[in-house]
Amino acid sequence: MAADIILRTERLTRRFGKFIALNDVSVAFERGKLTSIIGPNGAGKSTFFNVLSGSVAPSAGRVVFDGIDVSGLRQHRFAGLGVAKSFQTTNVFPAFSTLDNVCIALQAGVARMNFWRRRDTLDLAPRANALLQAVGIGQHAARPARELAHGQQRALEIAIALAADPKLLLMDEPTAGMSPEETVTMMDLIQRLAAQRTVVLVEHKMKMVMGISDRIVVLHHGELLATGTPADIRANDDVRRVYLGKH
Repeated sequence: MAADIILRTERLTRRFGKFIALNDVSVAFERGKLTSIIGPNGAGKSTFFNVLSGSVAPSAGRVVFDGIDVSGLRQHRFAGLGVAKSFQTTNVFPAFSTLDNVCIALQAGVARMNFWRRRDTLDLAPRANALLQAVGIGQHAARPARELAHGQQRALEIAIALAADPKLLLMDEPTAGMSPEETVTMMDLIQRLAAQRTVVLVEHKMKMVMGISDRIVVLHHGELLATGTPADIRANDDVRRVYLGKH
């Protein structure tokens, strides 16, 4: 049976002047799977993520999501299609409460909503609290976001992304800057999220990637080096040579 593909790139290329950051990359991402994108520094991971998420338009090739060509589509259109993004740099409203951060995200997604309608008439708090509980920070709902620890702020950003109930969640280095304890907590959260939706993440922590991924995409010098299960990647001589190191 053919795999159910939710996202694919076709001969994707991105140039910055004369520099080729991505070169002819064709990858398919399976629906309902957790796929990690890895590679050494300068491999093109960030550029690939930015093109997938609509932050950067491809120079050539295309990105297809759920059968729709989204190449170069404006970012605000992605949420409407069912794509949510969590970037490496945490982006929350620091002075607002944790709960209000999620309520704002929910309000933005209310279909056919009158923009000037009072937020408290929309009864968003129960849904917002449920999302905070889902990411493990429900007990901090009343706290200003600026008072949360780094890992908790990342969890809040994920709750904000989940407010759109996305089919696909794109995550850029979700454990960046985290302590080992926070990393374990985030790994557990990502695995729970992946049980309910498709997750694609860029990550550099190899132990984490190998432990939670269904599939792995390896980039090197802007080109696709390998793709497969964690076992496939461990056994791949090219990957071991350029990224993992032979032992």
